[in-house]
Amino acid sequence: MPENQKFVLATHNPGKLTEMSAILGTLGVEVVLPSDLGITVDVEETGETFAENAMLKARAICEAAKLPAIADDSGLCVDALNGGPGVYSARYGGEGLDDAGRRMLLLTNLRGMGTRAAHFSCAIACMFPNGDTLTAEGRCDGTIAYAPAGDGGFGYDPVFFYPNKAKTFAQLTAEEKNEISHRGKALREFSEKLATYLGK
Repeated sequence: MPENQKFVLATHNPGKLTEMSAILGTLGVEVVLPSDLGITVDVEETGETFAENAMLKARAICEAAKLPAIADDSGLCVDALNGGPGVYSARYGGEGLDDAGRRMLLLTNLRGMGTRAAHFSCAIACMFPNGDTLTAEGRCDGTIAYAPAGDGGFGYDPVFFYPNKAKTFAQLTAEEKNEISHRGKALREFSEKLATYLGK
């Protein structure tokens, strides 16, 4: 294995790049965005699970870049909505809504519901040019708050309440969130598997 292995992260989100680089940098892995390599691939997320969507993205970027590619797919699963919005978390309520609009829609749809139990789920997939794959998953359980609170994080973080800390995800520091979040858990599992794989 070359000393500094280059991996492409299938995302347009600089926050995810920072997160991934911090964890994988310790393995001597350099993480770059597709845009850094002049690659623009729009992958349609047609999978029915987070794991399927993550693998679709990793495979498409790996084929385009001829480099190992990492992708993640995550979302919010609410018990009272039969696990929704789930894989449609980023598209909940249609194209016209922004993060704040999706949060308000969620709170409106939960009005009067008996349970507010929910969990965040994250799946990470890695595809190598030789066809090898690695996968990892993480989950964090909580409830949906009655109103948004906090100004950190992104997406549904202001309405996802984590009982053990008595705060929403948006009220946690980045360190606290990484410690307990679905993505933090999936990343730790993934980096362990990757370390084993690269050590081969």
